[in-house]
Amino acid sequence: MLLGLKAATYRIGTTVLLDQVDFSIEERERVALVGRNGTGKSTLFRILTGETTPEDGLVIKQDGLRMTCLEQAVPQEHDDTIFDVVAQGFGTLGKHISISRTLGPLDHDSLTPAQAKVLEEAQHELGEHHGWHLESEVDQMLSRMKLPADLPFAKLSGGMKRKVMLAKAMVSNPDVLLLDEPTNHLDIPSIELLEEQIRQFKGAVIFVSHDRSFMRKLATRVCDLDRGMLKSWSGGYEGFLKGKAEFLHAQEKANALFDKKLAEEEVWIRRGIEARRTRNEGRVRALMEMRKQFSDRRNVVGSAKVQVQEAERSGKVVAEMTDINKQLGDLPILRNFTNTILRGEKIGFLGPNGIGKTTALKVLLGQLPPDSGHIKLGTKLEIAYFDQLRSQFNEEDTAVEIIGAGKEFITIDGQAKHVIGYLQDFLFTPDRARQPVRSLSGGERARLILAQLFSTPSNVMVLDEPTNDLDIETLELLEEKLMAYQGTLILVSHDREFLNQIVTRCLVFEGDGVVGDYVGGYDDWLRQRTTDPWANVGKTNTPNAAPPAPPAVAQPTVAATAPTPVKKTKKLGYKEQRELEMLPALIEKLETEQEALVAKIGDPNFYQQEASTVTAAQARMVDLENELLKAYARWEELDG
Repeated sequence: MLLGLKAATYRIGTTVLLDQVDFSIEERERVALVGRNGTGKSTLFRILTGETTPEDGLVIKQDGLRMTCLEQAVPQEHDDTIFDVVAQGFGTLGKHISISRTLGPLDHDSLTPAQAKVLEEAQHELGEHHGWHLESEVDQMLSRMKLPADLPFAKLSGGMKRKVMLAKAMVSNPDVLLLDEPTNHLDIPSIELLEEQIRQFKGAVIFVSHDRSFMRKLATRVCDLDRGMLKSWSGGYEGFLKGKAEFLHAQEKANALFDKKLAEEEVWIRRGIEARRTRNEGRVRALMEMRKQFSDRRNVVGSAKVQVQEAERSGKVVAEMTDINKQLGDLPILRNFTNTILRGEKIGFLGPNGIGKTTALKVLLGQLPPDSGHIKLGTKLEIAYFDQLRSQFNEEDTAVEIIGAGKEFITIDGQAKHVIGYLQDFLFTPDRARQPVRSLSGGERARLILAQLFSTPSNVMVLDEPTNDLDIETLELLEEKLMAYQGTLILVSHDREFLNQIVTRCLVFEGDGVVGDYVGGYDDWLRQRTTDPWANVGKTNTPNAAPPAPPAVAQPTVAATAPTPVKKTKKLGYKEQRELEMLPALIEKLETEQEALVAKIGDPNFYQQEASTVTAAQARMVDLENELLKAYARWEELDG
C-alpha cells in the first residue's frame, strides 16, 4: 500500500463528512473518487496530503512517498512564465532551475554583481542536488503537454492555466498524483491529451471527476463517498454503476424491513399495561436501540427535480443562415457559413477553447451582427439562455430574490409554487436559498442558473457549458429532461457523454472559420470524420511568443496557439508609459460593461422590449467589442 486511511472521521459542525473511513491505493492504480457536491471529496484529498488532520483515525503513508496534488482552484495572479511555474514542481530547486535557464546563457561579463552571485548560488544548489537534468525534464513535459515555455502564466485562459498546473504536478514523477476535477474548463482536445498523459504516468493516480467518459477510459477502481461512508467498486466505471445500484437496492430493502420491525415494536410498547406486565426489559432495550439506529441513519440525499417549462411551439424554421462571415481581429469565426436549424433539433457545438463557439452562438441568436451574410430567425421564438460565464447575478442577492423577484410564489406549468419549494427541487435548503450568491459554490451557482432558466417557458434553449460543477446525479437528470424537451436545443459542451446522450447533430468548429455538419453525437462525429481537425491545437510557432491579450466576455478564450512575436520597440515616453498603465483599468471597465450587457441580452424577456431599445443594446455590444479589440491591440503594442 502506498497511501491510505484507517477509520478516519471528520465533521464540519453537525455534518459528518467521513465516518470511520478506510481507504488504500496500490502502485499503478487509477482510482476515481465520486460523490455528490459537498459530500467531502476535497476534504478527503486534504487529509491525504496532510493539509487537514482527521478528528479520529490514521493516515498511512509509505516511507519516502512523493505526492503532488492538482487542486480545483487555479491561481490568478502569477508573474512567472509557464516554464517557471512548471519548474516549481521540483520544489525549492525549481527557482534555481529558472535562474540557471535565464542567466546561464548570458555572457558572464554582462551580468551585474548581484546577478552573478544569484547565478552562482543557483548553479551550486543544482550541483549539490544533482539537478542539472531537471531543466530538460521541464522542457520534455512542456513538449508533451504542448505548452509554450515563455508565455506569462497570468495572461493565459482558465483552461490553459489548468494544463500548466497539471504539468507542474506531474513533472517530478511523484509516486501518487491527486487530481481534483482535472477536466474542469478544459476543451475536448486538452481532455484527450490529459487522458493520454495519465495513461502513460507510471505512478498511482487518485482523481475527483464528474466526467463519465473520462472515468470510463481511465479508472481501474471507483470509490464512492456517500453520507460519510466510502465504498469501493472494482471493474472501472461500469463496475461502479452495477455495484452501486445493487448496494442501494439491498440497502433500501434492509431499511424497509427495519422500519417494519420498528413500527411493530412501537405498537407493542404503546400497549402500555401489557408491555409492563410481561416485564420484557430486553425487548424494551432493543426498541430503544432501534430508535437510536433510526435517528442516526443518514438517508440517501434527494435528487434535483428539474422541470422544464415549454412555451407555445415556434415556427418550423428556427434560424436560417446564408453565407455568414464573422471575424474577430485576425481570428476567423465563420467563413461562408450556410445552415438551417429546424424546430425540435438538438444541436451540439464542438471545438477547442478559443475557436469562437460562443461568438458564433451570439451571431446565430442575433446578439452580434455578422460581418456579411444574412440571418433569418423564425417566428414565435421564446429563447432561454444559459451563460457559461455565470455573470448575470448580483453577488449580494439571494437565490430567493433571484427566482422570486420579490414574490413568494412563482408560476410553474400554470400552477403557483412557493419559491423556497421550487428551489428545494434544485437541492437548495431553505437556509442556503437565503444566502447571498457570493457564498454559493460552483455547483450551487450552476443549479441556480438552471432553476432560473427553467422557471421561464421556452421553445428554444441555448446552453453554453452547462455541465461544469454539476455532480453525476444532476447531470443524468438534466440529460433526461433535455432529451424529453420538445423545443429546439443548442448545446455548447466539452462533456462527451453529455453530447452523446442528447444531441442529434453536431456543428464542429474545425478552424479558419470552417464549420463541419455531422449527424449524431460526439462518437458519431469521430466515426464520420476523415481527418482530425484539432491535431494542431496547442502547438506554437515559437517558444518566445509574445503574451496573448486577456479574453473579453463575448470573445473566445485565449487559444493555446501563441501569437506571432512582437518585436521590441524603443523605450516608451512618459505619455506612452502613462497610457500603458491606464489600459488595464480601461479594459476592466469595458469588460464590466460588456458582462452587464451580455446578461441583459441573455434575459429571455429582452426581445420583448421596444425595437429601438433592442437595437441600441446590440449596437453598443458591437461598439464594446471594437473598443476592446483596439485596447488589446494597443496594450500589446506598448507592452512589447
